[in-house]
Amino acid sequence: MAIIKPFKGLRPPKAISKDLACLPYDVMNSEEAAVMAEGKECSLLHITKAEIDCPAGTDIHSETVYTKAVDNFKMFQDKGWLVQDDKAKFYIYAQTMDGRTQYGIVGAAACADYHNGIIKKHELTRPEKEDDRMILTRYTNANIEPVFFSYKAVPEIDAVVENIVKTQEADYDFVAEDGFGHHFWAINDTDINKKLEDLFNTKVPYTYVADGHHRTAAAARIGIEKQEQNPNHTGNEEYNFFMAVHFPDNQLKIIDYNRVVKDLNGLSEEEILVKLSTSFEIEKIGAEIYKPAKLHEFSMYLAGDWYKLNAKEGTYDDKDPIGVLDVTILSKQVLEPIFDIKDLRTSNRIDFVGGIRGLGELSKRVDNGSMKVAFALYACSLQQLIDIADTGNIMPPKTTWFEPKLRSGLVIHKLD
Repeated sequence: MAIIKPFKGLRPPKAISKDLACLPYDVMNSEEAAVMAEGKECSLLHITKAEIDCPAGTDIHSETVYTKAVDNFKMFQDKGWLVQDDKAKFYIYAQTMDGRTQYGIVGAAACADYHNGIIKKHELTRPEKEDDRMILTRYTNANIEPVFFSYKAVPEIDAVVENIVKTQEADYDFVAEDGFGHHFWAINDTDINKKLEDLFNTKVPYTYVADGHHRTAAAARIGIEKQEQNPNHTGNEEYNFFMAVHFPDNQLKIIDYNRVVKDLNGLSEEEILVKLSTSFEIEKIGAEIYKPAKLHEFSMYLAGDWYKLNAKEGTYDDKDPIGVLDVTILSKQVLEPIFDIKDLRTSNRIDFVGGIRGLGELSKRVDNGSMKVAFALYACSLQQLIDIADTGNIMPPKTTWFEPKLRSGLVIHKLD
């Protein structure tokens, strides 16, 4: 069963919570981070993207940047922009998008659960990104940003959350610049915290990394590193745990993750359509955007027209957790044989567009000439993600897009 415990969070005063909270480090580059932090001296970006406070051209992986992050982290605490709670507790973090709210529980997950398979993953990590977050954690001695987990919904946990949300005023409640609502409650009742800890430990056999594989892997590695450095290690030290927001699976929605290709691999538009007809039933829609409405249905934008593509039987395997995925169908039936794109991680001829931008972004990139063809997919389901994680498989690259992103800075987990 999953070990998830309360912790003494480091949090901002309510008055500055909106300005301090920021998007995760990996959804913007350094220049964009500088713009986002402009006029906000208390933005957490001064810690998570500390290069914005370093001389132009500074290597973002240099000691200069990590040292600046440590200096800023200390300064935030000295100025009272981050204040540690005096008692260990769980927190509720809710997000609202398009009238739908999802409620997660912020707790400290066990590093041991990552190593023993209780925390299940579905993506490969890139060593350089994993190392970067590990070094920042080592320097700051804290999990500055949370990771995004899911678990099979437990009615008793839902009831606890519902009662707190109904009876307790939120500690933070604001709408961010992207229009998404963020709501946050600290659970102050000792008995309720103990009840939640017991519920996780008895009712939740596994948790699933939804978003934040690199931060999860980095945190687990830090736990091992600190264990090896401590001759008096007991297993109860705070460094044996890392911060995660745990959402029940029935509240989450995965958004489509689409593809755009820079060239037609030497083929004409007519030849592309002929080759596609081997694996798909094709219907020309015209200039009006068409969004796939079901599993194994795709849409394509080519030369000013949208097409509906329905995968033919035999092009997918609904009994296989990987073979059922539409990203697998697109790769095996289209990208590899027609466009000669075999490795999505390394090819510079393909790009990926999160569905949050809308399908108009696909036609825009084709119409402006930067891309030649676009493919929209039906969103992967959370059950498909769980099936893959449960069978020890790895999802193809760029399969899932979760929105809203967790805001960093509403709570921080110190490792000492």
